[in-house]
Amino acid sequence: MVFSSTVFLFIFLPVTYILYLVCKKITVRNILLIIASLVFYAYGEPVAVFLMIISIIANYFFGLGMAGKYKKLLLTASVIFNIAMLYVFKYLSFSISLFDDITGLNVPVPVIDLPVGISFFTFQAMSYVIDVYKQPELKEKNILNIFLYISLFPQLIAGPIVKFSDIAEQINERSITAEKTASGIRRFICGLSKKVLIANAAAQIADAAFDNPTGDMSSPALWLGAAAYMLQIFFDFSGYSDMAIGLGKMFGFELRENFNYPFGADSMQDFWRKWNISVSTWFKEYVYIPLGGNRKGKIRTSINKCIVFFLTGLWHGANLTFIVWGLIHGLFLLLEQYGVIFFVKKKQLAAKIVSHIYVLLVTMFAFIFFRADSLGNAVSYIIGMFTNFSSAGILSSRVYSLAFTPYMLLIAVFAVIFSLPVIPRLTVILKKKGKTATGEYIGSAITLVLFLLCVMNLYSSTYNPFIYFRF
Repeated sequence: MVFSSTVFLFIFLPVTYILYLVCKKITVRNILLIIASLVFYAYGEPVAVFLMIISIIANYFFGLGMAGKYKKLLLTASVIFNIAMLYVFKYLSFSISLFDDITGLNVPVPVIDLPVGISFFTFQAMSYVIDVYKQPELKEKNILNIFLYISLFPQLIAGPIVKFSDIAEQINERSITAEKTASGIRRFICGLSKKVLIANAAAQIADAAFDNPTGDMSSPALWLGAAAYMLQIFFDFSGYSDMAIGLGKMFGFELRENFNYPFGADSMQDFWRKWNISVSTWFKEYVYIPLGGNRKGKIRTSINKCIVFFLTGLWHGANLTFIVWGLIHGLFLLLEQYGVIFFVKKKQLAAKIVSHIYVLLVTMFAFIFFRADSLGNAVSYIIGMFTNFSSAGILSSRVYSLAFTPYMLLIAVFAVIFSLPVIPRLTVILKKKGKTATGEYIGSAITLVLFLLCVMNLYSSTYNPFIYFRF
C-alpha cells in the first residue's frame, strides 16, 4: 500500500486514525498500530510480511541476549543473520549473475522477489541489537514494543530509519493534540504534493528520455531528462519522508528529519549532511566509525570513506550502476578532502555560486548511473549529452512537448521553491513582523488547495510508484 493512493487516503488512514482516537490506553493503541502496520505491509506483500515478522522476533531475542556473557557471540550472530537475509533476497541473484559473467559458467540464476522495504526494516532491526550491545539499558523486554518500533507503518517501507533510542520513550508515553494533528496533516499533504504534483510530473520527462535509445535523442533532450530525474528522485523520496513524519505526528510520534534542502548544498560533504540523513547517519555510526572513522590518518580515512560509499551504493540496489553511483560521491568527497576541489571552502560569492553549480552537476551525473539499467547505458547517455547535437527527432520532440507546457513550467517553478529553504525563510520574516497568524491562515488555505489538486491528479493519473520502494 502506498501513501499516495485512494485506498490509503480514504479508507486505511481514516479508519486507523478514528480507531486510534477511540482507544485510550497506550497499550491498546500500540497493538492497534501493530495490527494496522501488518495490514499495511501485507496489502502489497502478503508473503513477505512473514519474513518481516521472523526478522522482528529474531532480533528481539538477539536483543535480550545482549545482557549475558555471550553477548559478543550473539551480536555476531545477529549481524550474520540480518546480512544473510538481506543478501539472499536482494543480492543472491545479482551475485550469481556476476559470477557467471566473470567465469563464463552458466550457474542457474534464481528468481527471487525483492520484499518491499527490506533494506529499511533490516537496518533498523540491526541498529537496535547493536545499540543494546553498546548500551544494555536500551534492552526492551516487551516484544510488542519491538514489533511497533520496526513495523510502524509511516516509516516501514522507505524510512526514515529510526534508532530505538530516539523512539523508545515515545512508544510507552506519547500524546496527540490538535496542534500536533494539524501540523502532521499539513506535513503529510506537503509530502503528498511533492510526490503527486512534482515527482510524478518530472517522471514523465525522465522516462521519455531514459526509456528510449540514447542515439535517437538530442543532447538538450538528454539534459532535460537528467535534470528531470534528479528532481523526480528528490521529490519522490523527500515527499515520502515528509508524509512519514506527518503521519508520525498524527499518532504522537516525533520522527527525525530526513532531508534538509540538499540541493542548496555548497559541497558534496554538505550534500550528504542533508540528503537521506537517516541512511547516511546509519552508515556513519555503524560502519564508518567502527572502521576507525578519521582517527587513523588520511589514508585510512580515505579507505573508510570508499568502503562506506561502496556499501551505500550497494545498499540501494543489486546492480553495478548503484555501486558506481556511490563511488562517484565518495570520489568527490575525497577530492574535496584533499583540496583538489578547492573552491568549496571559499567564502566569496563567486566561489559559492560555482560550488552550488558543481554540487548540482555532480549529483545529476551521478544519478544518471542510478537511473540507467546498465553501466553501458549510463555512459552512452552521458556521451550523448555532449555529442548528440543533431536536430530533434520524434523521441526528442516528445521530451520537449512534455517539458515545455504551461503546467510543467509552473511545476518547475514550485520545484525550485521547494528545493530551497524559501518557505522557512518566509515563515521567519512573517514571525518577525508579527504576522504568524496570517501565515498560518494562508498556509492552511494553500494546503487545502494542494490536497484537492493531489486527489484530482490521483484519480486521473496511472503513474504513482515510489522509487525507493525497490530498495
